[in-house]
Amino acid sequence: MRITYNAPFVLSYTLICVSILIADRLTGSALIPGLFTVYPDMSFHNPVAWFRLVSHICGHVNAAHLMSNFVFILLLGPILEEKYGTKRLFIFVLITALVTGVLNIFFFNAGLLGASGVVFMMILLASFSNFREGEIPLTFILIIVLFLGQEFVNALSHDNISQFAHIIGGLCGSIFGFKTKPV
Repeated sequence: MRITYNAPFVLSYTLICVSILIADRLTGSALIPGLFTVYPDMSFHNPVAWFRLVSHICGHVNAAHLMSNFVFILLLGPILEEKYGTKRLFIFVLITALVTGVLNIFFFNAGLLGASGVVFMMILLASFSNFREGEIPLTFILIIVLFLGQEFVNALSHDNISQFAHIIGGLCGSIFGFKTKPV
């Protein structure tokens, strides 16, 4: 038996995020706020601010935050990468990051970081695993009700968690699931 690098995008993304968290701690916690958090007061003249629109999905507050996201990403990601292909999944993640980053700038006054929008995109996209033309999977409806319904309820509390990113990530995953055929 041998160990294989079975999901290149998911495993690389995981290693990048772990490396960023370690590097952030070794540099006095300046790296993640400087490069991996998108802020509502974005300067459109600053190239780093444009980078942050997508890089925020690589920054995490701490190891617990990273682990809570990557348990799901490592569970769902390889299945989705096999079903949709490495390149497509990478594009789905980039689009989700960009959409959540841009909308956060325009509608919220707090910084945004972490992969939870990506997690919710993957959860909703995975519910399309047995999607057939002209049908809506009951699993998709239940995921919408359970996961996104919970996020709408949680949005009423002030817990420093961006339920908005979860909801937008889920909507992105739904659109990708409806509009994209597996490879």
